[in-house]
Amino acid sequence: MPPERRNRTRPDRRAGARPDRKTRMRPDDRAAGPGGPLQKAAPSFQRKSPARPRAAAAVVAAEEERRLRQRNRQTLEEDKPAVERCLEELVFGDVEDDEDALLRRLRGPRVQVQEDSGDSEVENEAKDNFPPQKKPVWLDEEDEDEEMVDMMNNRFRKDMMKNASENKLSKDELQKRLKEEFQHAMGGVPAWAETNKRKTSSDDESEEDEDDLLQRTGNFISTSTSLPKGILKMKHCKHANAERPTTARISSVQFHPRAQVVMVAGLDNAVSLFQVDGKTNPKIQSIYLEKFPIFKACFSANGEEVLATSTHSKVLYVYDMLAGKLIPVHQVRGLKEKIVRSFEVSPDGSFLLINGVAGYFHLLSMKTKELLGSMKINGRIAASTFSSDSKKVYASSGDGDVYVWDVNSRKCLNRFVDEGSLYGLSIATSRNGQYVACGSNCGVVNIYNQDSCLQEANPKPIKAIMNLVTGVTSLTFNPTTEILAIASEKMKEAVRLVHLPSCTVFSNFPVVKKKNISLVYTMDFSPRSGYFALGNEKGKALMYRSS
Repeated sequence: MPPERRNRTRPDRRAGARPDRKTRMRPDDRAAGPGGPLQKAAPSFQRKSPARPRAAAAVVAAEEERRLRQRNRQTLEEDKPAVERCLEELVFGDVEDDEDALLRRLRGPRVQVQEDSGDSEVENEAKDNFPPQKKPVWLDEEDEDEEMVDMMNNRFRKDMMKNASENKLSKDELQKRLKEEFQHAMGGVPAWAETNKRKTSSDDESEEDEDDLLQRTGNFISTSTSLPKGILKMKHCKHANAERPTTARISSVQFHPRAQVVMVAGLDNAVSLFQVDGKTNPKIQSIYLEKFPIFKACFSANGEEVLATSTHSKVLYVYDMLAGKLIPVHQVRGLKEKIVRSFEVSPDGSFLLINGVAGYFHLLSMKTKELLGSMKINGRIAASTFSSDSKKVYASSGDGDVYVWDVNSRKCLNRFVDEGSLYGLSIATSRNGQYVACGSNCGVVNIYNQDSCLQEANPKPIKAIMNLVTGVTSLTFNPTTEILAIASEKMKEAVRLVHLPSCTVFSNFPVVKKKNISLVYTMDFSPRSGYFALGNEKGKALMYRSS
């Protein structure tokens, strides 16, 4: 055989295919001659003819591999028991004819998931194995009907009714109403309840802190800074005025704004100062005012002065604690009141508010004791107080209305009705500017959000405290706005401590078995040390301390 022919037929025999006649009989071969080289005679044949034998060889090789795989699988299937073959058929399906279909079915979804998302392989496998959602067999028409909730027969839901026609509400409407009540009580939507809050850099820092926390060991359990509700841990201390006993009624008890000192004043014409230590409470000083039974005594905002009024005099006594001088203010120019009794000092120490008669109350300068202006409400003034920023005055009237006045312009900003009140007796504002508490003659204390008192004529109270049955004559918030103390001088042991913001009464105060509180006329919280003092009719300034 010639060498040219032997070279041309050798690739076809290796590929296992039959030689192509057209390939051998191309005109280019005839032009080349029997003795000429193929590369020089037909350059185009050199580029194109080897590709076709390679493709044919690949097809033949794939077919041989498929036959070999099928033969091996059949050999393995003959050795498997019938139970195992049945189980594989249930899991993988009938793939006897096409095993590649099984591989495509197993690999296809996993590749798609990895391309579409950045989840891990374990999550992708879980998604692949998740069963498809089945359609319900039937639909119950009663499930589509909205279930109505009775609002009248539940005393908690009854308070959420806006009018008499809302005796029944759907579940969705009730849920919206509960959200409104919660936001009203909290003064808006709290940060933890905002669903559309974007992640900030502070959130990233908190996550880093959490990761650092998990990498270290130690005792990370600590008590909460917020006051829990239910039971208040308090212990009874020695009376504040134990070193100066008296039998006259205590009319005023107040802690010094900056020092560990408590002031006790009463109808025995004396103002006494005591050092607070909870054990002996040594007396510092006593100021005696002749023929001057004290109706109210109060520290100035900076704690440098003590102001005192009497039950039957228009004289205002000012005691300068730094100079040790007692200064009587006999007459204020422009003030035509015959008796000066009830007064309030602004938190910033700039103003002095005196409650008059016939609905008048007067604003004085705390520095010069001069009259700045007078304001008037309908009816008589029962009680008044400043807001925490000293820019507003809240005045409770005898007809159950509350007036809000601007201090600078002396104009009425709003007038609202204290819900359920026929006659107001007391009013107080919290030091954080969040709450306003109003006490009435029927023993009810309504706690309002301060923003609603400035905007609405009939605000809805956050909570109505009904634990007293006689007129509420004393109200005071503690410095952290976690406790509201309420008391009535009309009934013995009529004092309660209310937890905020839950507006629930502490169950362990007062201790009813001891009955040592008697009638309460005044009370106050210390700014820092956690003491609580109240003065009763027996001349004792009882003192407690939270533990």
